[in-house]
Amino acid sequence: MTMAATSPAGPFNGIAELIDFQRKLAETARQLACMRDDDVDLATLPKTEVHRIGSKVLYHCGSPAGPGKRPPVLVAYALVGRYTILDLQEDRSFLRQLVDAGLDVYAIDWGHPTRADRFDDLGDYVDGYLDAFVDAVRERSSHDAINLFGICQGGVIALCHAALFPEKVRNLVLAVTPVDFHADQTENRPDRGFMNVWARALEAEDIDLMVEALGNLPGDIGGVAFSMMTPLRSLTKYNLTLVEVGQDEAKLLNFLRMEKWLADRPAHPGGVARQWLNDLYRENKLVRGEFELVGRRVDLHEVKMPVLNIYTESDHIIPPPMTKALRQHVGSKDYTELAVKGGHIGVFVGGASQQTLRERVKDWLEAR
Repeated sequence: MTMAATSPAGPFNGIAELIDFQRKLAETARQLACMRDDDVDLATLPKTEVHRIGSKVLYHCGSPAGPGKRPPVLVAYALVGRYTILDLQEDRSFLRQLVDAGLDVYAIDWGHPTRADRFDDLGDYVDGYLDAFVDAVRERSSHDAINLFGICQGGVIALCHAALFPEKVRNLVLAVTPVDFHADQTENRPDRGFMNVWARALEAEDIDLMVEALGNLPGDIGGVAFSMMTPLRSLTKYNLTLVEVGQDEAKLLNFLRMEKWLADRPAHPGGVARQWLNDLYRENKLVRGEFELVGRRVDLHEVKMPVLNIYTESDHIIPPPMTKALRQHVGSKDYTELAVKGGHIGVFVGGASQQTLRERVKDWLEAR
């Protein structure tokens, strides 16, 4: 009888892996010990404050300059995260990419809502804050109509503004913007649209009670909801991912800047949260033509200016059908859809995706 030979290398491989992990852990600790707050600063692109409404600020990006020949671009990001994700670091800054492309760029910082903002709703943001910022850019640039660029929730705000004030918007660019809040059901994929499923599972009374009890919804609530969309990644990023990126200073800094942005998640104004969850996620009023702001119905057919609608095929937060539905509802005869590579956030922080997106946006605007 012969006995199968056992390899003596088996247990030694495990020990070698453990030693290698300990070495990586030590290197990560060394890198972290050498870093200071200034090393992970966000939003370092030079900018000038040109208008302020409370904690909400309008910035002109890049070096100060006088009115240009081309209409400026006003960028509006979501309320659920700071605009600083668009200027994460020098080599991963979408705003910097737009400036370097020769565009006259303005950006909105919605700030952190206070208890005094708890009753602000989407009407206040569309008809109040955004409209005031649009007018400030129009006056400063000497252009009657400007280019409006809305991203994610900021895209919904920009879209509603373009529908209510079409004479002020020359071209409308939207990126990863939800329009049909029930369109995720056409794919019915378990790895996408978690926020849609969660919101539709709530009763209107639950949402009202939550807003009445909390006023503004804490940013942590949104943070937990987004983390639950990718649970395995969320569980491993502070051990496995951190140790891997900790072997390279540049990768570690990029990781820490992303974490700093995530930790700076603003609260959601109570009035906005109520409309966002009830009127849009639950009742889908925007595409049904029933969504009203400041006593006016938001009619998407009034969006007759050229529209560039950008989406990513791998977006698990805003599945592509939610964005692509816009084609069926706007009144524009100059409508363009653009599919880009990257995730919901990754498309704005990835070096290659930023450059590609910048060139496509620049070419589309210059043609108009």
